[in-house]
Amino acid sequence: MRAKHAGGADFLTQVLAVARAVGEAVPVIVNDRVDVFLAARRLGAPVAGVHVGQSDLPAAVVRELIGDGAYLGLSAAAPEELRAAQEEDVCDHVGIGVVRATATKADSPPGLGVHGVSRLAACIDLPCVAIGGVTAADLPALRAGGLAGAAVVSAICRADDPREAAQQLREAWEARP
Repeated sequence: MRAKHAGGADFLTQVLAVARAVGEAVPVIVNDRVDVFLAARRLGAPVAGVHVGQSDLPAAVVRELIGDGAYLGLSAAAPEELRAAQEEDVCDHVGIGVVRATATKADSPPGLGVHGVSRLAACIDLPCVAIGGVTAADLPALRAGGLAGAAVVSAICRADDPREAAQQLREAWEARP
């Protein structure tokens, strides 16, 4: 879950509502806000982990705060960031991107494209998820390129029928390129 412009209390309310609605069926990962993750967990919500970026708290510190039982993801867009994630040995997955410019992150680095993301994913032994501007058309090639998944926002949230969009994304992921 991501809410870049929400205050802590509002974001916590959203995380609690979503986590309770999906229960254990869907892992809820809180983006950037370790404090919100910890508060939600303290309040009994089934939150699975945290995903942080390069300018957030260091991944090793986040791991200490959230413990070994929670997922920890880290965004990376360059080979040196991937090497650091591998060497720290505290992350469960890496979000690589952006695939292309996205309206949900105005300060994103230049788009790497599907092939650029796949090339970076091949450089690390952690599960990798494509992030940023991912569309259904990208998914077969990302999966074929070794990615473990993709994180999407706009493809679902901006769709006329979000449920149908999510289904199309799933079908695209499962398709062969």
